[in-house]
Amino acid sequence: MAITKQTRVPVREQDPAVRARNFLEVCLGYNEEEAREEATRCLNCKKPACVSACPVNIDIPGFIQQVKNGDIAKAYEIISESSALPAVCGRVCPQESQCEGKCIMGIKFEPVSIGKIERFVADYARENNLVPEVKAEKKGKKVAVIGSGPAGLTCAGDLAKMGYEVKIFEALHQPGGVLVYGIPEFRLPKDTVVAHEIETVKKLGVEIETNVIIGKSITIDELLNEEGFDAVFIGSGAGLPKFMGIPGEQANGVFSANEFLTRNNLMKGFRADYDTPIHRGHKVAVIGGGNVAMDAARTALRLGAEVYIVYRRSEIELPARVEEVHHAKEEGVQFHLLRNPKEILMDEHGSVLGLRLVKMELGEPDESGRRRPEEVPNSSYVLMVDTVIMSLGTSPNPLISSTTEGLEINKWECIVADEKTGQTSKKAVFAGGDAVTGAATVILAMGAGKAAAKGIDEFLSSQD
Repeated sequence: MAITKQTRVPVREQDPAVRARNFLEVCLGYNEEEAREEATRCLNCKKPACVSACPVNIDIPGFIQQVKNGDIAKAYEIISESSALPAVCGRVCPQESQCEGKCIMGIKFEPVSIGKIERFVADYARENNLVPEVKAEKKGKKVAVIGSGPAGLTCAGDLAKMGYEVKIFEALHQPGGVLVYGIPEFRLPKDTVVAHEIETVKKLGVEIETNVIIGKSITIDELLNEEGFDAVFIGSGAGLPKFMGIPGEQANGVFSANEFLTRNNLMKGFRADYDTPIHRGHKVAVIGGGNVAMDAARTALRLGAEVYIVYRRSEIELPARVEEVHHAKEEGVQFHLLRNPKEILMDEHGSVLGLRLVKMELGEPDESGRRRPEEVPNSSYVLMVDTVIMSLGTSPNPLISSTTEGLEINKWECIVADEKTGQTSKKAVFAGGDAVTGAATVILAMGAGKAAAKGIDEFLSSQD
C-alpha cells in the first residue's frame, strides 16, 4: 500500500497564553474531516501490534476503517465492544507508549493519531445520543463493585453486558473516582465528557449508590453474606498521598497533590460561584515529575501562581507524558530539574517561606533501570516559595483490607490479586486497578477491570 502521508493531521489547541488563564479544554480535537483524513494513514495491518498494546484490546484497525468509510456510528459500536470510556481514553491515555507506540507507521514516520480519532468517535456518539446495545440474557446473579473510577466502571459495564445485575458503591458524593477528583477540567471536562460516560454505563443497567464507605457504611462480608451479592470487585483506587518526611512538612501552605486537585476538580474550587476554600499561592513548588505533578502545576498556574516543578532526575526521566510536559512548558511552568528538596523553611507564623534544595547528578542505574540521582556536595540553596505541593504518588487506603477477613495485602498495602482474573485470596472477591498496583494510568485500571469482569464471569459460571 502506498503511503500518502508521513505526518499526522495537526490537532487544534487553545493558544498557550490564553489557556494558561482558563480551565477550558486545552485540546480541541478533530472534526469529522480531520478525523477521516488522519484515518487514511492507517495501513490496516494484518497483525496489528496496536491492538495487543492496548490494555483493553480495542479493534483499532476496525474502528479506524469505519471512520475512513464515514460510518462513525459503526466505529463507535466497535470501540464500545471493548471500552466503556472511549471519550476519556481518547483524552488521557498514554497512547504514545501503548497503541501509537507500536504503530507500524511510527517506525519511519509519525504514528497514526489513534487517540485523537477515538476521541472524535466518542464525542460524535455523545453529540448524537448513540448508546451501546446490551444483548445478553439476564443471569440472575448480583455483583457488587466498590469504586466508580475507571476500573470499577469498566468491570461494571462489562458484567452488565454479560447479563449480571451490577451495583456500584462509591464513597464520594459524585461517581467517577479519579476521573472527577484527580484530572483537571482543562484535560477532561466533567459535566460533559465524564458525566456522559457514566450515564452510558448506567444505561447498560448498572446502578450506582454514592456516599457509601466500604468498611464503615457496610463491609464486604456483609455484602456477600447479608445483601445477597454473589461476587465483589474492589476497584477503590489509591487515594492515600505520600510525603517525603523532610523538616517543615507540617507548615501552613504544604499540600498533597491529591487534596489540591480534589478541591479544585471535584469541589470546583476554581469557580467563583462555589464556596470551596482553596489555597492560591503566589509562588508554588510542585515536587514530582509525573502526570499528577503536571496537573497540579498547571492548575496552580491557572489560579494565578508562578509555578516551579522540582524533580530529582533529568527531563529524559520525567515519568509524565511528553504531551503534558510540552503543554506545561508552553503555559509557563518552570522546571527545576536535578534538584531535590531537603527542608521546607517556615516564617514565625508557621507558614511556608521557602524550599531548601540540593543539586543532583545521575549515577549508576538503580533497580528500576533509571540512573540513580546522587547529591552534589555543597550545592544547597533556597527557592523562595509560599506553597509546596507534594506529588510523590499514592497508596491504597487500608480501610477495606483492614475490615475484610482473609484478604491478603502486600508490603505496600496493595491488595494481592491474580493479574489475569483479578481473584484475591478471599473467595468471590476480586480486585483490580490502583488498589492492586498502586497509582497507575486510567487505561491500565480499565484493563484490570475488564480482566476481572471476565474472571468473575468464569467464577460464577463454575459455581453453577
